[in-house]
Amino acid sequence: MTYFWTIAVLVIALGLAWRYLGSYMAAVFETRLHFFRFIERPIYAILGTGPDREQTWKRYATSLIIFSGGFIGIDYLLLRIQGLLPLNPQHLGAVGPALSFNTSVSFVTNTNWQNYAGESTMSYFSQIGVLTVQQFVSAAVGIAVAIALVRGFSRKGSGTIGNFWVDVTRGLLYILLPIAFLAGIVLVGQGAVQTLAGPATVHDALNGVTQTIARGPAGFMGSIMQLGTNGGGFFNADLAHPLENPTGLTNLLYVFLTLSIPVSLTYTFGKMVGSVRHGAALLAAMAIIFGAWVGFTSYAEHQPNPAVAAAGVASQPAGNMEGKEVRFGDTSSALFNVSMTQTSDGAVNSANDSYNPIGGFGPLSGMMMGEVSPGGVGSGLYTILLFAILAVFIGGLMIGRTPEYLGKKIQAREVKLAGLGILVMPITVLVITGIAVSIHAGRAGPLNGGPHGFSEILYAFTSQGNNNGSAFAGLTGNHAFYNVAGAVAMLLGRFAIIVPSLALAGTLAAKKVVAASAGTFRTDNTMFVGLLIGVIVIVGGLTFFPAVALGPIAEQLSHKFYSVVTVLPVIGQSLGHLATPASWRALLP
Repeated sequence: MTYFWTIAVLVIALGLAWRYLGSYMAAVFETRLHFFRFIERPIYAILGTGPDREQTWKRYATSLIIFSGGFIGIDYLLLRIQGLLPLNPQHLGAVGPALSFNTSVSFVTNTNWQNYAGESTMSYFSQIGVLTVQQFVSAAVGIAVAIALVRGFSRKGSGTIGNFWVDVTRGLLYILLPIAFLAGIVLVGQGAVQTLAGPATVHDALNGVTQTIARGPAGFMGSIMQLGTNGGGFFNADLAHPLENPTGLTNLLYVFLTLSIPVSLTYTFGKMVGSVRHGAALLAAMAIIFGAWVGFTSYAEHQPNPAVAAAGVASQPAGNMEGKEVRFGDTSSALFNVSMTQTSDGAVNSANDSYNPIGGFGPLSGMMMGEVSPGGVGSGLYTILLFAILAVFIGGLMIGRTPEYLGKKIQAREVKLAGLGILVMPITVLVITGIAVSIHAGRAGPLNGGPHGFSEILYAFTSQGNNNGSAFAGLTGNHAFYNVAGAVAMLLGRFAIIVPSLALAGTLAAKKVVAASAGTFRTDNTMFVGLLIGVIVIVGGLTFFPAVALGPIAEQLSHKFYSVVTVLPVIGQSLGHLATPASWRALLP
């Protein structure tokens, strides 16, 4: 019953956010709101730009890459000289070169993959000045790209798609900073720790034991961590830590913050293109996929853990509680982790590595579909629009007409750009995973052998290639190979999708609008929603099925009565007499 009410409250809250936050963001990027103009003007003056100085898609992309590349260099330098900087009560030294590179790339790309334990590796200065800053900035970049692509659909015969510097500034000032500040107050009020006083030391005189409790500025970091779908927590235990996620309310708030902007951007899209129905169609596709994945993952985690059962614990009425907080339970933990992997967030309040095989398949496969249900801040919208272009193309072929989306003809260039943006992630993930399992440095990382060990490697690069940041946790990633290979996956997963999306925006903005006719393939109805879901699932399923068959599916089969190892020899011996019930029973071990 508690789980039911959690879902109900979340759905109602997201419905309100979809309508009102979505409308608000449309007003922000259509420059109908100006109450932070006194801050904007000096920023634009320093940058030598302004709302009236719009950019072509090439200039927009160039500005974005220079901006992000500059931050990678700055963050790398700050991490390398961490020991010389203030706000370091633990006197932590410099972060190593490979780890500094991986971490700076990770936070700039909105991935927040962490090959380190935050409380014992990063000083307060690094946590605030490097990591938290990037959680704001990288989220603003994602929103800017999504809005630029929306302008591509909404404009007619235009050579420009907006101004990158203006979009990032307005996204920070009007959306991310105010909401994160308010959420941070709630989190700290609920008990999330927020201090610069250093670790606390507690001495138990009775037992003669002294304990050091890590603490720091975790509360306000947690608000933007979730709002910006970043996921990189202050503590190594992430949002399973009671000082970062102290109550059931904060747990629900974190889920809401993570889903709010990605969900609301579909309304922003509909509002800016003049058809809220089209935004609702995208939202429907997202919601159906999300609901299905929450359903089967929650069900899988409510089943007994086979390893625990093999250890002699026959009854597990609470489901698979290995690796989970008792205060959150199995189904709420599954909801939380699916929410974080269906977005580009990656935060966890339970250990994915301890999930049942099909339970672990839920978060993994959610990322493999491109994280579009609802996806990350900005990235979810521009990625699902790439899938929509492909779905429109397929639909147009079915009815024998030139495909159109929102009155824009979808031709060869648009399909190629959408295809490039969609396929770059699976190619990156599968190639780097193949390299990892083929060399000693890669095989040395997993804690486990067999299918589960393969799943740990596959999950790591799927997470980084999708700019997610969650992990199976059994992988030891703080080695040169995984730091460098992971950084490459994160860079390709971010910018090799952003650039085609901006190119598509430029191409679409230059097109004229074609009037709809009786034969136009509609893109705002149930049929299109079904087609879009099919394209998303089939592209992800066909691309990754061989890989997941070697990982979570093989592991699941090994735990069931229909184990492949057991059944195949029996089948071979029984081919001649399969007609009787007795022979069918022989198939069972």
